[in-house]
Formats: sequence, structure tokens, C-alpha cells
Amino acid sequence: MIRTAQAHWAGNGQQGEGTLTTQSKVLNSQPYSFKLRFENADGQAGTNPEELIAAAHSGCFSMALAFALGAAGFTADSIDTEAAVKLDPVEGGFAITGITLKLTAKIPGISREQFDAIAAGAKANCPVSKALSSVPITLEATLV
Repeated sequence: MIRTAQAHWAGNGQQGEGTLTTQSKVLNSQPYSFKLRFENADGQAGTNPEELIAAAHSGCFSMALAFALGAAGFTADSIDTEAAVKLDPVEGGFAITGITLKLTAKIPGISREQFDAIAAGAKANCPVSKALSSVPITLEATLV
């Protein structure tokens, strides 16, 4: 399977602007720019690469957890994951310095120990976690 996305950019780094379009058209000429990335605190005017990584990671992890739970004989009533991607200035530019996955799940019949072990396994085996393995990834898991 191959999935694609396209980026278009015009202008320099600081004043230029671009658009992102995904194969599915979920993003279709979605604007992004330096200003939208660093100066638009609420993120409502456009997207940025870190937000897209967070969406990919939270979605992939949630699906990996659902499969891991199923393999262990459990079905979740709900899995809610927020991924927080941290971008920091470093020498020579910027770097993603950490990702925190905040999980809240409702899973009938599971013990805390089983939940923690399965969630940790899903974090380690999620394809996006594997792709981002050079970045520290933490998991904050809450069972309700």
C-alpha cells in the first residue's frame, strides 16, 4: 500500500505560503505557512506538519490498540487518543523533540495490568511509532 500527499509552496520560508493535498482529498489545498505554523496559536487558519504528524500518530496508535485488544479478547467501548507533538528550536533550525500520547479508554472486563501491557505494546508496534522511533514517545494511559 502506498498513500500520497502533495505540498505546493511559493515564496521564501518566512513570507511564503503553501497548500497540502492528500490522496483522499481530506486535505484539499489546505493552507500552510510560517505564520500559520508559528504565529497562529489556535491553529484554526491552516495546518502544519506537526499537527499532521499528531493526527497520524493518534489515529494509528488507536487502531493498533483496538487490534491488540481484540487479539487479547477485549473490545473497547471507546479509545480516545490525543498526540501532542513538541517542536523546539535547536541549533540549525527546529526539531521534533518529543511526542506524548494521551490515551483514555473504556474497556469492559480488562484489568489495569492487562490494559497497561496492551497499550504499551500498541505504542511500540504502531507503524507510526516505529517510523518516529528517533523521537522520545511517552504514553499517558487512563482506563475509565
